[in-house]
Amino acid sequence: MNLFSPIKIGNYNLKNRIFMAPLTRCRCLENNVPNDLMATYYAQRASAGLIISEGTQISTQGIGYPYTPGIHTAEQVKGWKKVTDAVHKEDGKIFLQLWHVGRISHSSYHEGKLPVAPSAIKPSGQIATYEGMKDFETPRVLSVDEIKEIVQEYVNGAKNAIEAGFDGVEIHAANGYLLDQFLRDGTNVRKDEYGSSIQNRSRFLFEVVEAVSNKIGAEKTGIRLSPSGTFNDMTDSNPQKHFAYVCEKLNAFNLAYVHIIDALEGDIKHGANVVELSVLRDAYNGVLIANGGYDKFKANDTLEKHLANAISFGTLFLANPDLPERFKRNSVLNKADENTFYTQDEKGYTDYPFCLSC
Repeated sequence: MNLFSPIKIGNYNLKNRIFMAPLTRCRCLENNVPNDLMATYYAQRASAGLIISEGTQISTQGIGYPYTPGIHTAEQVKGWKKVTDAVHKEDGKIFLQLWHVGRISHSSYHEGKLPVAPSAIKPSGQIATYEGMKDFETPRVLSVDEIKEIVQEYVNGAKNAIEAGFDGVEIHAANGYLLDQFLRDGTNVRKDEYGSSIQNRSRFLFEVVEAVSNKIGAEKTGIRLSPSGTFNDMTDSNPQKHFAYVCEKLNAFNLAYVHIIDALEGDIKHGANVVELSVLRDAYNGVLIANGGYDKFKANDTLEKHLANAISFGTLFLANPDLPERFKRNSVLNKADENTFYTQDEKGYTDYPFCLSC
């Protein structure tokens, strides 16, 4: 098994195990609606075994960054249809990542209303807004009734994604956003049925997984986790135990995949309790996707050791639209321009050169 081996995800037979990771790019200029430029960008990368879209808000409450897409209006569904049509025309497959940022937001996005979270714990640092960088705020605690409503918003987002032509969805439960905030005991100090024990802290996650997979099919549903992550001021007392429990329980859902972000350099620098991929591989029996600073050599080594079934690449795919071909030829890779990661035009987005004869 290597990067070029075919793989079955749900009911889809994919051409390789080189997946494109979700990447926030901030190119939605009006009403969080995907546009023609985004269709070009994703179609350029359709040689991936699977594309996982950038994080996409399930509601206006889920917004936390400028110029990011949504999947909660008819206009947004129509915009995404251009993207999926373009990818499918190039024989690609694409899942949409369902996103609610929770406390990683600001009241300026919500007509003066505070962001929401499992508990009223303010993140350290600042957040990007349309008015520039601002300090994070102490979020408002979600009620049980509101949690149930958000479960339905995930379902509606998944239904809209299928209507927009996506092949499936990935539930974003990583990187310090809402579902991750419920999972970690550093951000969830609730005393009700959604807090205290890992069984309770994971209740919201499993309710979302069950509801979404019941609506669109488990074979079209994936999930992303970041057990070692410290991004967005995240901590947990025992992530190895807690996330092994989550992965073990996910076996019952027969999902398309579980997508794991390994500990990154920044996580380790910020004192992460590192959860080894092998621990999660032992806990989860289905398709496991690994992500986090992989190059071709490390990716193939991970696959050969059966620690994962596929590898997703973020920055490398951003800068190399034909990454599988470059890997195949052992070609020189384009270097990503970090100054254009979150800008609003084609520069550093759709203008990276293809490997035509290298």
